[in-house]
Amino acid sequence: MKIRRREFLAMPALLFAARSTDARIEELTTSFEDFTYRTPYKFGGREVDRVTVFNVHCRLGLKAGKTAEGFASMSMGNVWSFPAPGVPYETTLRAMKALAERAAGVTRGFREYAHPLDVNHMLEPEYLKAAAAVSREQNLPQPIPKLCTLVAASAIDAALHDAFGKLHGRNSFAVAGKEFVRYDLSHYLNSEFQGEFLDQYIAREPAKKIRMYHSAGASDPLTKAEITRPVGDGLPEALEDWIPYSGVTAIKIKLNGNDLAWDVDRVAAIHQVTTRAQERRGFRDWIYSLDFNERCPNVRYLLDFDRGLGEKAPDAFRRVQYIEQPTARDLAVDRANTMFEAAKVRPVVIDESLTGLDALLLAREMGYTGVALKACKGQSQTLMLSAAAQKYKMFRCVQDLTCPGAALVHSVGIAAHIPGVSALEANAREYVPSASRGWEKRYPGIFDVRDGYLDTAGLNGPGLGTS
Repeated sequence: MKIRRREFLAMPALLFAARSTDARIEELTTSFEDFTYRTPYKFGGREVDRVTVFNVHCRLGLKAGKTAEGFASMSMGNVWSFPAPGVPYETTLRAMKALAERAAGVTRGFREYAHPLDVNHMLEPEYLKAAAAVSREQNLPQPIPKLCTLVAASAIDAALHDAFGKLHGRNSFAVAGKEFVRYDLSHYLNSEFQGEFLDQYIAREPAKKIRMYHSAGASDPLTKAEITRPVGDGLPEALEDWIPYSGVTAIKIKLNGNDLAWDVDRVAAIHQVTTRAQERRGFRDWIYSLDFNERCPNVRYLLDFDRGLGEKAPDAFRRVQYIEQPTARDLAVDRANTMFEAAKVRPVVIDESLTGLDALLLAREMGYTGVALKACKGQSQTLMLSAAAQKYKMFRCVQDLTCPGAALVHSVGIAAHIPGVSALEANAREYVPSASRGWEKRYPGIFDVRDGYLDTAGLNGPGLGTS
């Protein structure tokens, strides 16, 4: 899908008098890879046992003739980004793959010299139009949502940022500020950011280590006795074994959100197993995060859960760092379902709801106090929303989408360069390590974690480190 000149002129104004640092897309190619999970991952009431990864290669060029290549990849994550009850997995995946290819075509048609931030800012409306077109053409029972559109285009955006950094011999995070970007942040966000640039919201040097959240899926065995389908591949298969193997210091717990007793009991059971394993290691300062994946009916459920957990397992309750997306992602449907009371206890974070500044501002109005930043929503949007979260003094964490290989490297880069990020979820090593094969040789501290922290050594070179 190529943008014709008259269509381009109808778009919002861009910098036609390009800067010497601006680049043009010379080539963009795509491919897909399919992987099977070593063990299913249950969240949001569904089990996932496979993943399709979208790979993007691109080449950017300066007017002076210099070129550089970039690469990025991202899990399609259709179960998470395009939840459609009663619609087969293959249907939503087929639609998402078609959208990814359509977004790639839209991007190839953009022939101006620009910064990747401006390319994404200009093309996001076109990606959304492409999503609507795919929805019609495939006669989908419900339209492709914005979140799914962001995920489908995220590897394209990241590949451009990777190539742009390499083109200038700098880390991609270092070429997103005033020296390289024409517009201040008010152009992308709102007037509160007048005169500000991303430089002040991005760390000059990446954090050397990032605490890693290990995921405990809703059906994951906690002890050897609970293993019903042994994998036998040499990796741990129960939480009690993962803790010493990876030196786990933080555990993300997937909960059901529609069974209060089960949710309380699940956290209490995980805490019991974790306490035993950590005592054997002589480690005391572990933490939890709780993810309901939108399934709590209302804030009252969350408050009742807090009360129940505090009574049954007070030490577990004390160790909960934050709670993620307790209720449905469309916050505007029930504006009275606020989180002010729940957020008095600990940060309540939006994840699925976070699709743009409008969603972040609405969440703040409704009492949410944190955001989950994700590479799967795009490098450009993540940088912008991380700036907004910092300005508004919101809690920040980085989550993945069972991101393997280059996608995990990208996620670690975000966590390392955004000031104040508490920790990073990284669960592909648990469920689909086959999709990261070979990466452990380049980044052993990311793909073979043994001390509970992701080592960012090597991530401050040119680009995103994803090539």
